[in-house]
Amino acid sequence: MYWFFVILAFLLAGIKSEKPKKYQKVSVIIPAFNEEGTVATVVEVVKEVSFVDEIIVVNDGSSDNTENEALNAGARVINHEVNKGKGAALRTGYKESECDIIAFIDADIYNLSSAKVKAMIKPILDGKTDITKTKFSRASGRVTELTAKPLLNFFFPEINFEQPLSGQFAARKEVLKKMDFEKDYGVDVGIVIDADVLGISITEVDIGAIEHDMSPLSDLNLMANEVVRTIISRANKYGRVVMIDDIGHYIRMSIVGLSLIILGLFTIFFVKFVPLAVGVIISVIGLILAIYYIIKVIVKSIVMFRKTPGKSLIKSFIKVHFPLIISIIVLLLMISTFIGAAHFENGVLSIEPNSRNLIIYADDSPSDNSISVRGPYTVDTAIEDESDQIRMPADAMMTLGIKTNDTMQINGETYVINDTREGESDVLRLPVEVQRDIGIESMYIIQNSRLKEIFDGAMVTHSYDDENSTNILKENFKISSKDNNASVYEVFIDNESVVTSSGIFKQDAAYDIAVDGEYFTSVNFEVGTNTTFYQDGHEIVVLFKDVNSTSIKQFTREGQGYFLNFNF
Repeated sequence: MYWFFVILAFLLAGIKSEKPKKYQKVSVIIPAFNEEGTVATVVEVVKEVSFVDEIIVVNDGSSDNTENEALNAGARVINHEVNKGKGAALRTGYKESECDIIAFIDADIYNLSSAKVKAMIKPILDGKTDITKTKFSRASGRVTELTAKPLLNFFFPEINFEQPLSGQFAARKEVLKKMDFEKDYGVDVGIVIDADVLGISITEVDIGAIEHDMSPLSDLNLMANEVVRTIISRANKYGRVVMIDDIGHYIRMSIVGLSLIILGLFTIFFVKFVPLAVGVIISVIGLILAIYYIIKVIVKSIVMFRKTPGKSLIKSFIKVHFPLIISIIVLLLMISTFIGAAHFENGVLSIEPNSRNLIIYADDSPSDNSISVRGPYTVDTAIEDESDQIRMPADAMMTLGIKTNDTMQINGETYVINDTREGESDVLRLPVEVQRDIGIESMYIIQNSRLKEIFDGAMVTHSYDDENSTNILKENFKISSKDNNASVYEVFIDNESVVTSSGIFKQDAAYDIAVDGEYFTSVNFEVGTNTTFYQDGHEIVVLFKDVNSTSIKQFTREGQGYFLNFNF
């Protein structure tokens, strides 16, 4: 049976048991300078935390009873013969500690609690972060708000802690080995910056309110100087000054080059009084400048990325390079517009950019929107079996004052206005005969402002429907290539306003009115007058009013066709 025990032994050996979590020793370092009144209380509070293995008070050249108070409270004390500064005290304690996790706590806190200490250390014990720094409510913070935050935002905008100078923090000893401990009050912000640049995880934890002595103004002045020196020193070390200074200059010159390219292209295509050669020269100079300095920016940026070990540079890089990025995007959009307007035919390259038409109604013209952007439109041939239709974009209809199912007469032929097909919102489909009569071809680009010139002289029959989509009347007008002063007419049927429209009238001219396609009466145009007539038991009133507007709709006068045609 011995073979059975051999097999069982092999099976037991093959079973993988979960490795017990390694015990992490925790040390608390308390730097103290003349803190005999509070150091013992701080030590006693820290001793209440069960997972703290070691408490070290670094007596930084105190002249009072700080050393004895700390010893009597049960702390290990390391003495500096002279005051060397907070950073030097922290470094001494860190070097003497043999624990895995080290917390740094000030000796002058009156209301420290074990809960506050645990909040600092627990996230590291749980493996959630490598460093914790605290934030808390307090009455001071002048150096933070007036010195540290502005400089950090300028050189290290990716660092966004509420209290970068909180003073209380904890870290794994292995990551502290990578840090440069400042000897003075710059130690806190220096560790924050180093951790950020090196890609070490750092978490800000809220430990509530704390109470400690307010520093006198002279101490705050010293602290501010040391914090500024540390931030500037780190900015130099990690290439942030170069990024703001040298690269900033290269970026500005790159933008100048790109702007000259844009200016040159603009003068070539849109400024008639500037000779072509001048526009070309401006563009070429801009191109040379842009290429030269963009290469400089790229080379400097690569050097900086290699110098900075972590990925924290990205946010600062984007912030500094943002103006250049925007300028490049603007130029690319402009060039893409020119490429889209390029045509190559019979060995000739033609570039004719077409812009959209911004319309702002500053008068009383009836419109759906006071501001709109329309066009341009691409001409294409009418599809099969639609030789009697014009498919027109909605914006083009608004410009011409027409709508779907209206009719347009061109060179004696009548065409029905229809909507564009799906996916062709800016395509104007015209029958071949219409293209020939108005002198354009397929793939022709029409700016919105040129529509009235293209369709100048076309006769339009425009329909008005009631709320039940039943046609009640039609107006006839001719499209004019020029805007002229317009007047408004309003139609009332049985004292109810049914139509209000504007267009070009001729003073004292007669305008024919039809009912069901048959001539009925004529009215003479005069602002402020109205004409009343009756048909099939209905009272019809046509009222003419003056208005501050212009129009391209020239209403048909007597002998040219019916002005209005009522449908009863």
